[in-house]
Amino acid sequence: MARAYDDSTYFPGVVGLNNIKANDYCNVVLHALSHVTPLRDYFLREENYESIKRPPGDKLSLLPKRFGELIRKLWNPKAFRTHVSPHEMLQATVLCSDKKFQFIKQGDAAEFMSFLLNTLHIALNGTQKSSSSIIYRIFRGRMRQYSRRVIPAEATEHQRLQLLQLPEYNESAKELPFLYLALDLPPAPLYRDEQMQNIIPQVPLTALLQKFNGTTEKEYKTYNENIMKRFELLRLPEYLIITYKRFHKNQWFVEKNPTIVNFPISNVDLYDCLSEDTRGDHKYTTYDLVANVVHDGKPDSGTYRIQLVHVGSRKWFELEDLHVKEILPQMIVLAESYIQVSSCISAKIVSLQRKFWEN
Repeated sequence: MARAYDDSTYFPGVVGLNNIKANDYCNVVLHALSHVTPLRDYFLREENYESIKRPPGDKLSLLPKRFGELIRKLWNPKAFRTHVSPHEMLQATVLCSDKKFQFIKQGDAAEFMSFLLNTLHIALNGTQKSSSSIIYRIFRGRMRQYSRRVIPAEATEHQRLQLLQLPEYNESAKELPFLYLALDLPPAPLYRDEQMQNIIPQVPLTALLQKFNGTTEKEYKTYNENIMKRFELLRLPEYLIITYKRFHKNQWFVEKNPTIVNFPISNVDLYDCLSEDTRGDHKYTTYDLVANVVHDGKPDSGTYRIQLVHVGSRKWFELEDLHVKEILPQMIVLAESYIQVSSCISAKIVSLQRKFWEN
């Protein structure tokens, strides 16, 4: 617990962020990433990235500089007050995204997170190698995707046999990197219950993770073809980011899926999602929740808040712009989670070892 110059007390890292107009979707992502311990430690020390050279006039060099400044403000144990302005970081975001992400118009937190991670990787001179930047070292995993084109239902037996001779109708496999896993939510019910109330469905996280068990197939439709895909994980990252596909665009507007995901905040085991030939390479496959981003309200007019754990005290806090309050862990699973960041148990062991040797 620290004390600010205005005599208020706070936990470093658990301080409010100003909402200038509509940047709450940025604030929650910045908070979540600031609680990824190795990422925080990297950006706390400016010498880790200040010597990285970018081409003359390259605007991306501004992003890690502003991100590092914000991290140091959030974790300052001698702050003037218990909130921080992200204005400089947001200005860099507007510039580097060519105004795609602005702080005067609501945006999508998952899209902003993807932009921020990938752009930081590029700005740090990252390459395709997994160890080429701090971003890839922390968040990058690998998966194997199996895919095959679906034979049209109206095809005759003769046509089916002909199509099966083509390579696209036979299953093929390829390896893909990922910075986060996108999980599909079951469709929301169309009907109401006996009291004419909207039914809010619930689904366990374990059911959603079956997407990556190597056997569960799902049909993916494009404008001119249908493809069956299944996935399995090959390498787990140190920190796992999960996004839930809550928003879907149809021809007229964006719909939001209100399904509640039931998940444990600790000991989520991804062993069954690993390919059998890579399970032996993983000593640890269990994850504990670090941050949970929640979206409230309608797709076009909703707001974001974040629930995160303060590792030192093991207390959970909820932050919504300038508002910070302590919450019970049991309250976390009741909200419409959109993004989750979890740490592998091995990351905790490394952190404890680092503290031991430092002391």
